[in-house]
Amino acid sequence: MNDKEQIIQLYKEMYSAMVNKDRAALERVHDDSFVLVHMTGMRQPKEVYIRSIMDGTLNYYAASHEDMQAEVHGETAVLTGRSKVTAAVFGGGKHTWRLQLRFQLVKKMANGALHLRAPLHTEVI
Repeated sequence: MNDKEQIIQLYKEMYSAMVNKDRAALERVHDDSFVLVHMTGMRQPKEVYIRSIMDGTLNYYAASHEDMQAEVHGETAVLTGRSKVTAAVFGGGKHTWRLQLRFQLVKKMANGALHLRAPLHTEVI
């Protein structure tokens, strides 16, 4: 699998882990420096974000992916993904949003694996 295919697979794995509340997968795909920037602008460091999924503060029910573009630049990359996401967050009702996320990715030199580092931009489209 080339780097672009691996990046797109990582994006799909992230959403699958969110829907399935798979803590181990969430820990694996996100770099320790990861900070989620919600569409409201609220920022959640990796551990807070994962805890919010696990405790039901963030409930993801489904994600269908409409477009995923990856740009590789040496040991880093940028992924832009567009997905339709069904979720209930922060006590609100279940809704479906069309989201676009831009992530920076970094390749860990120890094992060569790519990890999601930080969303560069999150928006409703």
